[in-house]
Amino acid sequence: MLLFTIGLALSMDTFSLALSLGTLNLNKKSIFLFPLLVGTFHFILPLISRNFGKYIFFINSDKLLGFIFLFLFLKLLWELRKEEKLELNINLFSLIILALSVSLDSFSTGIGLVEISNSIFLPSLIFLLESSFFTLLGLLIGKNASQSLGKIANYLGLFLLLLLSLIHILVNF
Repeated sequence: MLLFTIGLALSMDTFSLALSLGTLNLNKKSIFLFPLLVGTFHFILPLISRNFGKYIFFINSDKLLGFIFLFLFLKLLWELRKEEKLELNINLFSLIILALSVSLDSFSTGIGLVEISNSIFLPSLIFLLESSFFTLLGLLIGKNASQSLGKIANYLGLFLLLLLSLIHILVNF
């Protein structure tokens, strides 16, 4: 039960980001690919940190994540203001960077898993499934909100993204 709770906690930042991205009319390819990338990183990063964590110097990812979200917020706000209906066509590199940025917390979690689990594969698999599910759920909820609420949902998604970025920045200073 503890592993599912940890997986749920690891999935909340990606769920918030996915809600915001869902309101911006991502194409179907991105809606399919983003949860897979997030899940893959949530699977791989604990494996890496479990084996190599004591040898790797890692920057404070929460500060970096907050600034990435803030940059994304500003970019999307600019695009939303100049277009009536924003359709976001994010390339593969952007999806990988976003997926990695919301998955960095699973790296540090992998280091601590030594204390609560003998296996690293099972927790990583749980993290993959939960993060993929919550990412897809966030994208779909955001997309449906965008279709039913129109431009208001876009601004609501941007507000959530701004809030998420400010929380990450302020809490870590």
